[in-house]
Amino acid sequence: MKILLFLIALLFTLPLHASEGDKTMPAKTYAKTPEAVKHLSPEQYHVTQEEGTEPAFRNEFWNNHADGIYVDVVSGEPLFASTDKFDSGTGWPSFTRPLEAANVSEKKDSAFGMTRVEVRSAHGQSHLGHVFDDGPRDKGGLRYCINSASLRFIPKEKLAEQGYGQYAGLFEGKSK
Repeated sequence: MKILLFLIALLFTLPLHASEGDKTMPAKTYAKTPEAVKHLSPEQYHVTQEEGTEPAFRNEFWNNHADGIYVDVVSGEPLFASTDKFDSGTGWPSFTRPLEAANVSEKKDSAFGMTRVEVRSAHGQSHLGHVFDDGPRDKGGLRYCINSASLRFIPKEKLAEQGYGQYAGLFEGKSK
């Protein structure tokens, strides 16, 4: 019993690492930095920092059908996966759920005389869009309606090279 307790205590004192080949890499951290904000396009800045909305059907990812994940354009935190994307007919990328729930926060939005639920990236604090309860019932009923300008798409083929290799398993057996 003492050995078991010792091993458990030791486990909690070790730093978190993700192994990639022979190299040991520290766990990734995500944050908003002045440098990242400085590199945003005017539209990305308007959407993520000023809670703007891009035009429907005239944005980068509304009709993207490639396999991969979507990360916050500011912090890089993983937000959504193409496996949870669906065509809502709204002209914006729509997802049934976040890839990592801890990376998406929600807040009441009463702008424009409506009450909605805004979604933001938890670490980058980027405005992403809104979540509604009119999504596919068989997938939980939610529709995360997200601005393309708040996202960066990482194709499944580039997940490992860009530091997101842990998500490659989502696409095993898919040949898109």
